[in-house]
Amino acid sequence: MKILIVDKKYNEKKLNTFLFDKFPDLKQNTLYKALRKKDIKVNNKRVSENVIIYEGDEIQVFIVDELLENNFNLDIVYEDSNIIIINKPENIEVTGDSNSLTKYVKEYCMSKGENFAQPCHRLDRNTTGIVLFAKNEKALSILLEKFKQKEIEKYYKATVYGILDKKQDTLISYLFKDKKKSMVYISDSPKKGYLKIITSYKVIEEKENSSILDIKLETGRTHQIRAQFAHIGHPIIGDGKYGNNEINKKFNKKHQMLCSYKIVFNFKTDSGILEYLNGKNYQLRTIQN
Repeated sequence: MKILIVDKKYNEKKLNTFLFDKFPDLKQNTLYKALRKKDIKVNNKRVSENVIIYEGDEIQVFIVDELLENNFNLDIVYEDSNIIIINKPENIEVTGDSNSLTKYVKEYCMSKGENFAQPCHRLDRNTTGIVLFAKNEKALSILLEKFKQKEIEKYYKATVYGILDKKQDTLISYLFKDKKKSMVYISDSPKKGYLKIITSYKVIEEKENSSILDIKLETGRTHQIRAQFAHIGHPIIGDGKYGNNEINKKFNKKHQMLCSYKIVFNFKTDSGILEYLNGKNYQLRTIQN
């Protein structure tokens, strides 16, 4: 899926004019087929015809092959013969058969004659930042074990609503994952089916009733950061699932302000062919919030 915001130039123009300009490789037949199948949304409503659009409208496009594949460039943070670190943009899953980061990384590696690329961890669709891939089976096995043993550290930058009382703290809670609803729930005390989660943070800036945090993920559970900060009354701004819609509108943010900006290799046990990574860290030059 690709999300586009209509700018002033296209106010009161036809939808097809906007899309043909944004995607020069788009074929007319492909667009009208997508409209018939209702694979395009305007302001979160599916449309089946060439409607008039207005400045500020949000266009969601679900045409994968013709649009996204021709408009995706990998942002490579670091690469060698064993690993590749990618800066993931928003609106893309790490895994999946069609429009996924893994698909594009595999295609890139195959173009170089390398036939293996597997992610070692995941980020939510709208969380941006660092994703680590292994380029061979041996590296994958080592890295998965290192994540399990907490010998690889992940750091995030997030902007949350409000001013936190504690400028530095470690949050300890318990998380339950409801797979059917694709939601997680947080408890302050242990419960059956809930897993312990730990998140450390420090405030690095405060402005306009919001706080920018530097976060270290001590455990890596689904939606952990998003749900845990929402639970303590400081949701991540722009988060449509665990956040607050009124707050998101106030800050004019439609995607969560959460970015995985740094990864640190802190090996304490044998790391085999990846020993050269020990003590190294890789981080983004700019944060995508």
